[in-house]
Amino acid sequence: MFLGRFRHFLDVIDPRTLFVSEKRLQECVKLLDSFKQGTLPPGVTDAELWQAQKIKQAIIHPDTGETILMPFRMSGFVPFGTPVVVGLLLPNQTMASTIFWQWLNQSHNACVNYSNRNASKTAPFSKFFQGYVGAVTSAVSIAVGLNVLIQRANQLTPTSKLLVQRFVPFPAVASANICNVVLMRHTELSDGIDVLDDSGKVVGTSKVAARHALLETALTRVVMPMPIMVLPPMIMAVLEK
Repeated sequence: MFLGRFRHFLDVIDPRTLFVSEKRLQECVKLLDSFKQGTLPPGVTDAELWQAQKIKQAIIHPDTGETILMPFRMSGFVPFGTPVVVGLLLPNQTMASTIFWQWLNQSHNACVNYSNRNASKTAPFSKFFQGYVGAVTSAVSIAVGLNVLIQRANQLTPTSKLLVQRFVPFPAVASANICNVVLMRHTELSDGIDVLDDSGKVVGTSKVAARHALLETALTRVVMPMPIMVLPPMIMAVLEK
């Protein structure tokens, strides 16, 4: 079961789906609709059906049926997010550059969260805007605050200050990511989300399922930046020695 879910999410984040044409996407949607209606053309293989499902899931929102913009798809999270992470980890950051890169990172995260939100229940856009403002504010405040504290820590040597500063982006990004998810999707906690049976039919609304969904999503927002925001500073520290 775990392996199946793992392979499913590998398909969802596969960056090759970013280059699928609109014509190819419509062919996949038409093929899947034919399968559901029992009018599948002869000769279509299971591999072709799975490929069509992969492309559809990576590009089209499951609740709204709308096409997700390329930079905000889960398959675009790594290729479009990597330049931002590089900016966050640049050495000798100024106050202005720290604010800019934290703002850009949270703007991208907010758009990804909004584009891939659970849309089974409608929510006013103002709620998502509040989440965006909260995430940007928390990220910038933590990053700038930590940098100021480090600069004022007279007990640290210049080398130690430089080393500690390299780890500042991670707590700022992790805490802001949690804030981003919770604020943008907190209506799910009060209203619940739709629960489906094996056939995809809505059988009810659950606040417990919403709580689990938000908790797991928030945890992923902490774990996902770790390899690229914690390992490089550690590696550089070792190499410099």
